[in-house]
Amino acid sequence: MERDGGAAGFDRAARIGQHGGPRLPFLPAMPWFLYVIECAGGRLYTGISTDVARRYAQHAAGKGARYTRLNPPERLLLTVEYVDRSSALKAEYAFKQLPATEKRAFCARHGVA
Repeated sequence: MERDGGAAGFDRAARIGQHGGPRLPFLPAMPWFLYVIECAGGRLYTGISTDVARRYAQHAAGKGARYTRLNPPERLLLTVEYVDRSSALKAEYAFKQLPATEKRAFCARHGVA
């Protein structure tokens, strides 16, 4: 397959497939979510997922992150939708850089009831 540069190359690959096969239907991007959980002792856990309910259930069952196995989740404080994984990861990083008081204030203003 001849290499095309830039967006034109991506478009061509999407139309004909990587190996010249038939065009696959375009699937819309799945949204990603930033979520904040309040854990035992008032600690906060921040993560991203495409399915927050499933991920929260994993954390609650002790099958999620090590942090939530040691600090069991008590309630979901915040969910924010993003168009793609990259945007959600950037938001997660920015949120984790905030001091705890600012994180809690943001959750109080924008979070789940």
